[in-house]
Amino acid sequence: MTSFLITGGAGFVGATLALRFKAAHPEARVIALDNLKRRGSELNLPRLRQAGVEFVHGDIRNQEDFDALPPVEVVIEASAEPSVLAGVTSAPDYLVNTNLLGTINCLNYTRRHGAAFIFLSTSRVYPINQIERIALTEGPTRFEIAPEQSMPGISAAGLAESFPLEGYRSLYGATKLCSEYLIQEYHHFYGLRTVINRCGVLAGPWQMGKVDQGVVVLWAARHFWQQELGYIGFGGTGKQVRDVLHVDDLYDLLEIQLANLASHSGQTYNVGGGHAGSVSLQELTVLCQEITGHQVPIHAEAETRPADIALYLTDNARVTAATGWAPRRSVRTLVEDVYQWLRAHEAELKPILGQ
Repeated sequence: MTSFLITGGAGFVGATLALRFKAAHPEARVIALDNLKRRGSELNLPRLRQAGVEFVHGDIRNQEDFDALPPVEVVIEASAEPSVLAGVTSAPDYLVNTNLLGTINCLNYTRRHGAAFIFLSTSRVYPINQIERIALTEGPTRFEIAPEQSMPGISAAGLAESFPLEGYRSLYGATKLCSEYLIQEYHHFYGLRTVINRCGVLAGPWQMGKVDQGVVVLWAARHFWQQELGYIGFGGTGKQVRDVLHVDDLYDLLEIQLANLASHSGQTYNVGGGHAGSVSLQELTVLCQEITGHQVPIHAEAETRPADIALYLTDNARVTAATGWAPRRSVRTLVEDVYQWLRAHEAELKPILGQ
């Protein structure tokens, strides 16, 4: 591949992918398109420029911004309003226009130039009401998936692609699922080469973590600057569990998929840290204490917020069977990488993450 367009290219995932692709393919043209809406994305601009990545200040909601872009061979759609509370606590317009109409603009650009299209979707396409039906057991530090289940697509390994999709999932998850359906139509009727990766929790250095998105970085940053945290919901025990994927592991997978695109085109994969890469808030607290050397006050709020779930684990069986890929970086490695990043950039990150 000699040319890439990465939307959301100044965000955490987009910028990381742009830099990794440029480093691996120095002769390639890598374009990062971003509207710089999210605070902290401006910090990535010097990093992109220094690496030889071309930055374009534009918005995927605007078709005109695509008209000014040159043709590329690969489009990686990494832009999104990623908050699961978006549209719940505010008007849904920006969410829908970015996550759905923006995807349509990306698809039309891809079709015009005959490019390949890699879509970074989300585990949030799986409905909350179905996830709440998963039988759980409660251990000393975390919830676990019970051995016996009454529904398809769930096992001790986590949620598979056959997990039921009927139900409600958050407005964020709905926009991403609608985008998936449109991508499948463009693949079938227009012959677009497409891959959909339903990503679980992604994390790593340069993520500007917040309460509603980026919890691993938020947890590490609050420990780093010794600020209070909270166990919110599910009795305030901190036993809720997520699997976490280092963004560098995601990059490794995309390289594999692009190298053999013919065999992956039209496919949808669950992509996450899996059971081995899972952590509860209680366990994440211990990790952060060990790595930062700090303890912080943690208050408990028993009431569960809208759209929160007790557990999500990704079953990577399909993507591993198709590609041979599996996550290589542990949750501890991830937190250590974030900690070293916080130390190295403390002054510029404190106004964003240290508040």
